[in-house]
Amino acid sequence: MPTTTLAIDIGGTGLKALLLAPDGTATTERVRVPTPKPATTSKVLEALVALVQPLPAYDRVSVGFPGVVVDGVTRTAPNLDPSWKDFDLAAELGRRLHRPVRVLNDAGVQGYGVIEGQGLEMVLTFGTGLGCALYYNGVYVPNLELAHHPFKHGKTYEDYVGKPALEDIGKKKWNKRVARVIAQVWTTWNPHKLYLGGGNAKHLDLELPPGTQITSNVAGLLGGIALWK
Repeated sequence: MPTTTLAIDIGGTGLKALLLAPDGTATTERVRVPTPKPATTSKVLEALVALVQPLPAYDRVSVGFPGVVVDGVTRTAPNLDPSWKDFDLAAELGRRLHRPVRVLNDAGVQGYGVIEGQGLEMVLTFGTGLGCALYYNGVYVPNLELAHHPFKHGKTYEDYVGKPALEDIGKKKWNKRVARVIAQVWTTWNPHKLYLGGGNAKHLDLELPPGTQITSNVAGLLGGIALWK
């Protein structure tokens, strides 16, 4: 029997959702609401339930979350609220939506929407913070938090190119910073392909190295089908 998946993306700025057919193609338009402030577990879950209520029927739920996720439990959420530490998101959202739920880091879900499945592939997402995902022959390597590694002048990668930096220094200087980050990633990881996504990827205006490409922001939802394979 065909199975329809509700794909949800939890971001520091917005909450997004759409439905996916069994082959992973979207069957609805993406719906979106701003992320509540403060982004506590209760406020975000209430907003998600209201967001998906008008959508057609679905059988299961995939969630991309901006932090470390282990067995459906959110361990970190640097751009949301302290209440997310060690929170069983899969169980609680499943209780509210009455469907089975699987949760993965949001950059990890985005990568599943774009990777080729060959060699070492890497995803960087530019949003409220900086997301990162790594794959080897299509297999996701979990819990890589490049964003919080020191990068330059006492700043982490996320400090250097996150949304606050973009707003503080402007697009031109921000693009120069992103170019430095990309160069560092290439010399450190030597991926087969590097994919750039996230809500602020639309501000990218720089010459990309060979093997680097900008992806659609919708990929952060389309990859949700892979959580059930």
